[in-house]
Amino acid sequence: MRARRNGTWVPITYGELKNRVRSLSLGLRELGVMPGERVGILAENRPEWAIADYACLTARCADVPVYPTLPAKQIAYILNDSGAVALFVSNQAQLAKVLEIRAELPALRYVIPFEGSPAGEGMVPFAQMEEKGAAVAASHPNWEREALEVVPDDLATVIYTSGTTGDPKGVMLTHRNITSNVLGSVAALPLEPGESCLSLLPLSHIFERQGGHYSMLQQGAVINYAESIDTAARDLLETRPTVMLAVPRLYEKIYARALETAVSGSPVKRKIFFWAKRVGEAWADRSLAHRPIPPGLAIQRALADRLVFSKIRARTGGRIKYFVSGGAPLSAEIARFFLAAGLPIFEGYGLTETSPTITVNRLGRTKLGTVGLPIDGVQVRIAPDGEIVTKGDSVMRGYYNKPEATAEAIDADGWFHTGDIGEIDADGFLKITDRKKDLIVTAGGKKIAPQPIEALLRQNPFISQAVILGDKRKFPIALIVPEFAKLETWAKANNISGSTHEELVRHPSVQELLTAEAKKHLRDLAQFEVPKRFLILDRDFTIVGGELTPKLSVKRRVVEKRYESAIEAIYAEAELHPEKSAHSS
Repeated sequence: MRARRNGTWVPITYGELKNRVRSLSLGLRELGVMPGERVGILAENRPEWAIADYACLTARCADVPVYPTLPAKQIAYILNDSGAVALFVSNQAQLAKVLEIRAELPALRYVIPFEGSPAGEGMVPFAQMEEKGAAVAASHPNWEREALEVVPDDLATVIYTSGTTGDPKGVMLTHRNITSNVLGSVAALPLEPGESCLSLLPLSHIFERQGGHYSMLQQGAVINYAESIDTAARDLLETRPTVMLAVPRLYEKIYARALETAVSGSPVKRKIFFWAKRVGEAWADRSLAHRPIPPGLAIQRALADRLVFSKIRARTGGRIKYFVSGGAPLSAEIARFFLAAGLPIFEGYGLTETSPTITVNRLGRTKLGTVGLPIDGVQVRIAPDGEIVTKGDSVMRGYYNKPEATAEAIDADGWFHTGDIGEIDADGFLKITDRKKDLIVTAGGKKIAPQPIEALLRQNPFISQAVILGDKRKFPIALIVPEFAKLETWAKANNISGSTHEELVRHPSVQELLTAEAKKHLRDLAQFEVPKRFLILDRDFTIVGGELTPKLSVKRRVVEKRYESAIEAIYAEAELHPEKSAHSS
């Protein structure tokens, strides 16, 4: 693995990693942390996160990853519910949160900071832990054999996942759960030893942890830790990875930026870009269908690649073999564009409760608009009400301290109920149509899946977030969060003043712009699916504000409640003034 330190990428070999894991694992034992106890990890992606994780697993205790974006109150709930006896902490900012709630954590005996040597009761610096373990290593010659005394159904980790309401639930994953999922996933998406990834998504989430952490080690790949989401573009160029996992929002931003660059360029450049896009997508469609490429199309695609697509690949470092997408629906239009550019995105599907991969597209077996085929060892079927259910060694043991919730999620026959609605085509590919509880049913009985519409809206460079609402209403509406940096640039160029975001979104010209931009992406929808009104919001959704989960999914019910009065005003106004289409809040 490699991490950027003071502008230089510092390597850690597999041998060094093993030695540090052994030292830290023995250090935990020296502290008195026993097999079966829980240890928290509150940190951003970095080598110490990986070392702490493997140290916990080899010490046969279960770790509890905590999103570093969480506020102190939510951290306290997770640590108390899991009964964590020790906690790894990355930096001063995270340590400050822990000190704020330390008195509320009776089970927590030790805090282990990655950086510095802070004083205080129970404070044991990370370096000191490694030294403790290294000092006793000679007296533990059988450390590796003892680590392997773990049995498949021992608890490996408790990962807290938050839904749209209520307290987060601790998902209990065993060594069997994770191992079976890794083996199934690497069989579907194999890598050669020596290849590399950029670790960008939070390791606190099972998607990155399984795909960008365990699976990379299993295949002998190099893990490069991005400094942050803001440095991803630079880190891609510097590390030149061959694979990367990301959520659709990243691909949407790259796509929107490519379109924006083309539209703002000279007429000639714009014409070349859209010609290349058409040629590339025609080539992509034939490739996906395993149909021969006509010589004329092959020549045009080669020219399009030289003029346009090679430049897009260069911005990713020039070595990407494929991307993997998960966590939310990926637009087929975006997937087709990336494939045309020689950057295939393999969309997959899974949940924390399934370790996570259930299905994934793969090389030579891809259908755009689907989430692929089940991986080895996983069964998938559609229940009579349309819900996707799954079974296999990857399905969690249950929710920590929540037997009722466990019984509700896993039926008597061992099928886990995902809460997603979907369908399986004749070739076995799974398509997600919506969340079971998010499906909108209008007053006229029309069913609308909001997530695909929201994904369409987010493709626009002026739109950061979108939420479709309208259950039991005459028609749907869209709540729009502008991409404020882009909007402010446009407002300045058009001599529109607004000292605050609130003033800016209230300006009639801004509302007209955002409404027009939103409608551009909705032309192919059925008429009943198209939002009839747009509520322009003056601030973005945040985790601290309660509108986002730690994995950045929108809490639809929270948003709807927060803007309840503005939403009611929109529907009331629609009765009086049916010709209007935008509103601000």
